Amino acid sequence: MTANDLTALALSLKLAGLVMALLLVLVTPLAWWLARSRSRVKPLVEAVVTLPLVLPPTVLGFYLLVWLGPAGGLGGLLERLGFHHLAFSFGGLVIGSLLYSLPFAVQPLHAAFSAIGARPLEVAATLRASPLDRFFSVTLPLARRGYLTAAVLSFAHTLGEFGVVLMIGGDIPGKTQVVSIAIYDHVEAMDYAAAHWLSGGMLVFSFVLLLVVYALNRRVPVGPA
Repeated sequence: MTANDLTALALSLKLAGLVMALLLVLVTPLAWWLARSRSRVKPLVEAVVTLPLVLPPTVLGFYLLVWLGPAGGLGGLLERLGFHHLAFSFGGLVIGSLLYSLPFAVQPLHAAFSAIGARPLEVAATLRASPLDRFFSVTLPLARRGYLTAAVLSFAHTLGEFGVVLMIGGDIPGKTQVVSIAIYDHVEAMDYAAAHWLSGGMLVFSFVLLLVVYALNRRVPVGPA
């Protein structure tokens, strides 16, 4: 494994960890609303959230590249404000990974919140707990399995993504070259030995990660006792 491979691995872990943390915070209100709402727009929101599961990564990556580039909406605004656009940057990778890994965080949390039901919150309300207190003292502990699953799936999915990050970030060593792109570079160069090292490591790491999640989920109760 070369120094460039280690740099790509470190960048991938940094990206996956940051995206995981941001998603758990940002999608909690959305997942809670989806679990509790009966709004007519709920199917529309669910379709938008689930879209990355069926949309080709290059399609999402292309439109994000246009949007984040110097002529795009966000990229152009940043340029006018004196900042650099986000195409081919780590910030662009974060935005693209957030959108592409969105359903992997929302769906486990949605399921966990739905499984709790209304009764535990009603009981807490009779004890004069505020809505915020009910959420943090009742909902979050009961939804811990959902948070564990959401954290692992969003981390692993971000770590292994190729199409979106290639379209948005390109292949810049030390800046946007993540592990999946480094593997592709090795295969293109017919360096199968290096590709085996990285691919095998990713395979083992992903398997162990999922094995730990399934093992822990067997010990964590769902919903109220």
